[in-house]
Amino acid sequence: MEDGALTNGRSHAHFLQNILQNGGTNEAISRATSPGMSFGVNGADSEQQKRYRPRTYPYFKLLPYNVEEEAERNAALEEILKQLYIAIKAEDISPGAVHWTRELRGWLNLKFEITRTLRVKLVKLYYMLSLAPGMDYAATERFESMFRVLTKRKHYLKPGEDLILDWRPLWKEIKTMVLPNEMATHQAGRKRSHKNIASMCTYAYQYFDPRERQAMLDEILPYFSTSEITGAFIVMGALNMLMPTHPAPNEPGQLQPQDYLPTFFHLWALVNRSKAFDVMFFDIFSRLARDSLTSEHVPFSEYGIYTKDQSDLIFTALLRLTEIPVGQATSPYIQMIDLGAGLGMYLERDKKKNPLGYSIARWIVMSMSPACIDKPGSILSNLEGMMESIDTFFHPSNQGAWTDMLAQIVFHLVDFFVMRWNREQSGELDTPAERRINDALKRRFVLSLKEVMFMGLFSKKAKPLNYFFGAIQGLAYLEPHLILPGALQRFYPSLQGLVEVHRTQSSLCGLQMTANVMSKHKGLRCHVTALLALALPGIDANDLSKTQHTLNFIQSVAYSIPFVNLTREHDEFRDTTLAIQWVQGEMERMEREGPNVEIDYRTELTDEAEADILRSSTAGFGEFVMSLLGKVFTLLENLPEAARVRSGSPEEAVINTLPAALTPLFAALSPENFDMALEKVATFVGGHVVHQARDAMAFICNALCKANPGKTLKIFIPMLVVGIRNEIDYNEAASDRSAGTDVLPRDRALVWHISMLSMIIVHVGDSLMPYKKELFDIALYMQEKCRGIPTIHVSNYIHHLLLNLTLIYPVDGALYEPNIIERGVDVSDWGRTLEPNELTINWHHPSEEEVKFAVELFESQVKTAVVRLSDLISDKPSISRKGKNKEWSDEVSRNLSQLRLIISGIATLFDPKKASGQSDQVADQNGDSLMEDVDSMSEDDNPLAEAAEDAETRPQFHYRAGYLLEKNSEVYNHLHKLREDVGYLLSKIHTFLTDQQEDDVACFTALYSAYRTWITDVGNERSAHTLERVTRLYASDIRAFKISGLRKVYPRPLLVRRAGIYHFQRAKHNSSARHKSDLDKRLLLELAASAVSLYAEVRVNAQSALEAALKSLIGGRPLVIPPLLSTFKKALETDDFDRIKGSLYTLLFGSLTKTISKDWRFAPELVELYIKSASVDKPSIQKISGQALYGGLAEFGKSLEHYIVVNQSLVQEIEPKDDWTQKIDSRHDFILQRRKKVEAKKADLALKLIDISKNSHWKIAGRCAIFILNSGLRIQTLAPPSLVDLAVNGAIDDHPGLRNSYAEAFIRIFTHIETRAIYGHSAEKYIREEETPINKVEVTVRSDEPDWTENFLAGFASPDLPEYFVDRDFPGWLAWGKSFKAMKARPEEFTDFDELETSLRNQIGGLLTREWYEKYFAYMKQEPRDSSSDRFRVHNAALLIQTFDLTLSGLSAANFEDIKELVKTTFEDGTDKHQHRATSEIIAALLMSVMGRPIEVRNKVWAYGVPILLSVFADGLTPENITYWMTCLHMIIGGRDPRQSREIFDKLVAFRLDMNSNAAFKESSKVQLLEFAIQDAGWHFRFEKPILQDFIAHIDHPYKAVREAIGRTIASIYRTRYFEAFKDVKTLLDDNKAASSIGIKPYLPTNDFTTTLKDVFSRLEVWRGERTPGQQTPSSYTSGSKTVLLWLDTTLQSYECTQLLDYFPDVFMEQLLHMMDVKEDPELQRLAYQVYRHLPNIPFRAGEDDEFISALIRIGKVSTSWHQRLRTLINMQVIYFRRIFLIRPAQQQALFDAVADMLEDTQHEVRMGASTTLAGMIRCSPVALRNNILSSLKTKFVEALQKNPMPKKRPGASTPISNNQQVIRRHAAVLGLGALVNAFPYATPPPEWMPEILAMLASKAANDAGAIGKTVKTILADFKKTRQDTWVTDQKYFTPDQLEDLEGVLWKSYFA
Repeated sequence: MEDGALTNGRSHAHFLQNILQNGGTNEAISRATSPGMSFGVNGADSEQQKRYRPRTYPYFKLLPYNVEEEAERNAALEEILKQLYIAIKAEDISPGAVHWTRELRGWLNLKFEITRTLRVKLVKLYYMLSLAPGMDYAATERFESMFRVLTKRKHYLKPGEDLILDWRPLWKEIKTMVLPNEMATHQAGRKRSHKNIASMCTYAYQYFDPRERQAMLDEILPYFSTSEITGAFIVMGALNMLMPTHPAPNEPGQLQPQDYLPTFFHLWALVNRSKAFDVMFFDIFSRLARDSLTSEHVPFSEYGIYTKDQSDLIFTALLRLTEIPVGQATSPYIQMIDLGAGLGMYLERDKKKNPLGYSIARWIVMSMSPACIDKPGSILSNLEGMMESIDTFFHPSNQGAWTDMLAQIVFHLVDFFVMRWNREQSGELDTPAERRINDALKRRFVLSLKEVMFMGLFSKKAKPLNYFFGAIQGLAYLEPHLILPGALQRFYPSLQGLVEVHRTQSSLCGLQMTANVMSKHKGLRCHVTALLALALPGIDANDLSKTQHTLNFIQSVAYSIPFVNLTREHDEFRDTTLAIQWVQGEMERMEREGPNVEIDYRTELTDEAEADILRSSTAGFGEFVMSLLGKVFTLLENLPEAARVRSGSPEEAVINTLPAALTPLFAALSPENFDMALEKVATFVGGHVVHQARDAMAFICNALCKANPGKTLKIFIPMLVVGIRNEIDYNEAASDRSAGTDVLPRDRALVWHISMLSMIIVHVGDSLMPYKKELFDIALYMQEKCRGIPTIHVSNYIHHLLLNLTLIYPVDGALYEPNIIERGVDVSDWGRTLEPNELTINWHHPSEEEVKFAVELFESQVKTAVVRLSDLISDKPSISRKGKNKEWSDEVSRNLSQLRLIISGIATLFDPKKASGQSDQVADQNGDSLMEDVDSMSEDDNPLAEAAEDAETRPQFHYRAGYLLEKNSEVYNHLHKLREDVGYLLSKIHTFLTDQQEDDVACFTALYSAYRTWITDVGNERSAHTLERVTRLYASDIRAFKISGLRKVYPRPLLVRRAGIYHFQRAKHNSSARHKSDLDKRLLLELAASAVSLYAEVRVNAQSALEAALKSLIGGRPLVIPPLLSTFKKALETDDFDRIKGSLYTLLFGSLTKTISKDWRFAPELVELYIKSASVDKPSIQKISGQALYGGLAEFGKSLEHYIVVNQSLVQEIEPKDDWTQKIDSRHDFILQRRKKVEAKKADLALKLIDISKNSHWKIAGRCAIFILNSGLRIQTLAPPSLVDLAVNGAIDDHPGLRNSYAEAFIRIFTHIETRAIYGHSAEKYIREEETPINKVEVTVRSDEPDWTENFLAGFASPDLPEYFVDRDFPGWLAWGKSFKAMKARPEEFTDFDELETSLRNQIGGLLTREWYEKYFAYMKQEPRDSSSDRFRVHNAALLIQTFDLTLSGLSAANFEDIKELVKTTFEDGTDKHQHRATSEIIAALLMSVMGRPIEVRNKVWAYGVPILLSVFADGLTPENITYWMTCLHMIIGGRDPRQSREIFDKLVAFRLDMNSNAAFKESSKVQLLEFAIQDAGWHFRFEKPILQDFIAHIDHPYKAVREAIGRTIASIYRTRYFEAFKDVKTLLDDNKAASSIGIKPYLPTNDFTTTLKDVFSRLEVWRGERTPGQQTPSSYTSGSKTVLLWLDTTLQSYECTQLLDYFPDVFMEQLLHMMDVKEDPELQRLAYQVYRHLPNIPFRAGEDDEFISALIRIGKVSTSWHQRLRTLINMQVIYFRRIFLIRPAQQQALFDAVADMLEDTQHEVRMGASTTLAGMIRCSPVALRNNILSSLKTKFVEALQKNPMPKKRPGASTPISNNQQVIRRHAAVLGLGALVNAFPYATPPPEWMPEILAMLASKAANDAGAIGKTVKTILADFKKTRQDTWVTDQKYFTPDQLEDLEGVLWKSYFA
């Protein structure tokens, strides 16, 4: 084979050799002198120049054939880059550059490497192409994904050293998307989707220069504003995407993390209560932690690179994010805030790709170092504290919204930690020594997660379960001796079936994930055999999912240990007794010590003793395997009938898992054990026929055969051959034809034998050859004798035989390398892993002999099938076609499937070149044989065909994949001749069937499957998708062995499989698409004809076969399109519904659509036919034709790229050595010519469609409109006059649907005119975004003026006309940038229209007559068709803005006076809401159309329009029409400078409340309008003082609607008063850094605010005194309170809620509690309660919560109303939990004392509440604190119980007071003890102090009268209820006496 390597490498090897030789001597190639690619030829580049971490897996070394030399590879690469260069230079983007990009990707995918310098050049090139203006959308996606491929792995390019990208182009894209007003006008149309930008950022940000960080912040931060909250989301989103997180170099003037982190914390504090913000900050902080870990100059402490305050804040946010509910608290987040993100939502990270748990874990793990170990408050101790305080939320019985989140966090924590540990160990992460994880830290980390992981492991939901399985694997890997004993303690009982089922399944999965680790470690591995034995009962036909888990476990054990009996001759233990005794001893010990068992075998056992136990345990393997097989057979016998199995059912899963588990098992058996297993399987196969388990059994035989083909075949082949002959000869099996699909009972045994036979001969290598005669004979014998269904199985057998003979695949499943097996396996080999570099593989590489046998077999089979088929379609067939039962058709279809299977079986021997009918020419002198088809693109010479070919079918490079036959040898030619004969026969059958039997669906189905195989399976069995299947199985098998941070530490069989996959990858790469021979063309056309057949079944099969065939032939599509179009046309003329349907599906729902859309020879015709199909009168066709629009059809005719801005210097980087300019120029000219011709075709199409739509049915006209717009409107040429006529008149068409589409067309015409004018009449300038703005100005900020901000704001209050308008909200809000954009306040008229634009404007103006307006207004006034469109319709206003513009410029037939009159008639008397809707749209349009016009025009129009608006505001508003007018107002003033619409503002601001008015709606609507105006104007609104005075004076307004409006407006005013206005970004950074590590505290209330607020509350207090308790009617107190509550509620639910913090303790709290006591007014109570519950959710800063907590405690103790005392408890628990990381110890103690004291409250309800709260607080305290408090409380309560016995009742005397006190104290003690018990609802085993307390309660207090006895019983019952699952183990912790006491209370009631 060696010498034949070249001839068989396909002719491309010659080509590549040639390129090299023509290069002259080798020096010329090494290119020392030329620019461009620098790569040495003889592999001179060391791996170091290509990647930083050497490849783990030697792909090329392991293949069974010689791979190409480095030089050959590089020659291919060079050719690819040359073509790429030519394509980009010639602007041949798609297909050219796109195609070569795909080639390059294919080259990289085969694991070839490029040098680092070249990689950098390519990354920069693709980065530039992805963002190049004017580039086609689809092409940029390709370039983007290439960019991602090149930058994906860190070990190719080091950020900041090898590659630096510029962030500005990406920022520009982001700005265009989220800040459209900041960019050039009308650019939105050509922007890419936010997803692409996001993914670009994900890969690019790390290559941005960290030194640019200051520049980035300077540029981005000035857009931040919370006056309009979108600004905040945009800035943080953009920073999160763009800011590089690598530390800047340690030079002066560079920003280090602590320089800008305080500012980030300050920005975080500006937007409170927002989940999106928390998520963004976690993302950004965690990446900072990761990237600064290795940097020496960034200081690193026990908090990572953060400070204590920062770390505590982040942990507090983490608690918020888990959304764990506390008591009765509301959620800490308010959804409304995140909805305000507006366009900022485009910048959110994708939650699936960046799960939140991932960022959280990254932050924690990357901030850890040994410094954490002994410091309180460090990251590690906070993590421990957090896990301890929320551990009950992991318990399976306690599930909710938080479950998934917690599981995710735990999993990622473990995953990151394992990764960091492994990478630090291997040196891949060069962490400074003092920061490296050490053993102590690792141990602490594992212990902190151990408990919660064990709880979660038994969860009942699938998603968290998977996370926890991952976690147990990682933890066991880190600390096997800490984790596994506890795991075994839990798993043993569940495997013995002592607990409920789901625990058993969890245990099996846990074992599967840890088996590999367990088998490596001393002592632990002795348990493996026992566990296997215990798992066996899990194989059970009644519980299939358990069966599957059991098999998975067995599989992962089989991959880890050899099933070899290791006991030695002279051991005293030759059997398993020693091991059994030892394991039983261990199990008893575990049961004794309980879940916290600690066993360390490393110290307990000596090495010899351990080895003895292990050896002894291996003696049982033989028995194990036998009983396993017994179980499996029983399982198979009980499987349901195959016909009933759904796909995706558990049965199917089990059948698939069996071979996966048994393959490694059989391979791991020792020879003795293997012989036993073989015998057992053989006996079963020979003696049983289990029909429904046929496939499963065959798979098992296959697994057996792969493990040792020699032994297996020797037993099986003779046995099965005899069986088959017996069945046929004696049982008459398969003797006649059977119709239907079920196997007849008499044939079952035969089919069983055939199935077994066909599975033991596939993928087993050349061990078959000794039996070739038997196999060949039996094949012929069966073909001759069999009829009916079994024939399919026979063909399948031959298919398998051929595959086995001709494929290259590894035949090697052994666990160990051959040399180890020779040496003999010993104890030390358990769980050994193998370095991929030491791997040797035994491949099956077909020999001459085998190939010859395969060809013989193929020939004999083809002959018989051909003879039979020819007979069947002859004139006198041997079977009558008229016969009953469709016998003829059965026979034909079975023979066809036989042909199909045989062809695909030998697919690898066909040569695509030969199959395409090309003779194999030797490369000509220029070595051009490969590229011949690039230059002579016969199809593409027609310039209309814009590369009509699909990109996947372009010429490709082939790399060697071990082709077997000699070119042009006898065998080679003979084989291809046979294939061709089959092809002609198929064509003949097709003709015959279409003429004679066109309704014979079964035959057609079989025929098209054969077609598909014949065309696609050449050189590789494409139809089987081998690569995908194998890869999927491999991926599922490695799951249990994958460990983060380690590379491919897999068992040997899996490493071998990886090599097999790599071979498949090469084979697949080579057999992509081929050219078509004449026969191919013939078959394609036949398929196309049937794709539109009359029979639906035939159509569907033909269509799918056609799709597959087109994918594998080059240039097939243009061949089949013309006939399909003509059929479509004919069908439409004759109303042939079936064929119309077929045509629609074939042309518009497959891959042809894309081809036609680029090929303008066919596109116009398709569009016309499609439009006609709209009027076909059949609902199903209507539906299909409607859906077709979404499949890319709606894009037909859109403009091609006509101008692309490419940075040529980056392209020059890959310039090839020779001069290619001539080729580039000719290609470029061709492309320009093509663009011109295609555009001309599109323009013609548009004109033609305009004609069609003029007088046709509305359905057709509607379809036309889509394509007319696509192809008729261009920036270069604008629109043809006929299109303008159509649009203008169409906008007042009678049909509402058409009106809409034409109105849209009209608006687009206007936009195009405007765009063309603004960009200097040139499309190129449009793409380069070079506009000529006449009214935009750039204002420079004079930040050195001290009162710049004051003057800026004062300008908004002054009545004079300013020099410029500031429309945006952000300039100066947070910090001033260098300049900002504004509009001239005295705009100039825009007059720069050239003649084309002017003529169009005049034409439109001529059509805009008074009648046109009249009609348009009338339609606006019509009642809308459904209620959803009953709103202010912006598109109407948008169109009118444009037409009014023409009218007011005097260009239209109608004039301003006409419009005034028409408005009057539209509004009439204003009684009807539709009149209002139309008028509001017209007024909005009128006022807006003049905003950019000279001031005289504006004033004239506003003088007319504003009074109408204001008169409606004054008294025309009703609840029905207010929304129209609100939208109208918003359109006019929203996002604009309030000074632009001063007339409106003056009127709104002048509003004062009228207390005498009884029109509630009128008043409230005015307040609402005012609120709207204030929100729109934001912090630029400067007239708030009088309004506030007025509102605050009247907070007790009698009407609810007015009160609500007032409350919200006050909140809005105060919200927009806040701004920061730092003079520049640097000051912002410095001031925050100086303030504290968490920045400046925002939202500090002003003195005015404080006085106002206190004044309001003192008024409320006065009013409260005036109100008589129990008064039913509203009073000033109730009304005023509600207004204030609404104001507070609005503020507290918003991001500026922290401005109220100072008033919580003394101003708000008692007042709120008083309001909740007003029973007469439920609304007031509800509102007050709502506000009250917000309080603890508001984030206080650390140390600022003292007063709030003291106030809570004070009220709880001294308030006279017990309701109030009870309600303080609610907030105590919440604030305690939310601030567990921030609260000071003194406060903690105070809270605990207060709650404990409240247990003695006089009111029963308060006592109960205190008990629950106390339990909750204990539960969520970290352990250290918990234990202190526990012991003190326990003694306190026990004493109280003893000191206060139940007082005796003396008959007759009244109860003395002291007795009452005593009862309360006793109750308090009982409740206190109850709280302690309830604090640990799930702790099992119960803590050691608990049994005694429970017993004490039961014996001392259970029989007390009244409340006390009842409480005790409840406590005990609850305890028992939560422990039902674990009672078996828990009861062991009680003494018999204690149990008796308990039983006495709990069980008595049943027998009473």
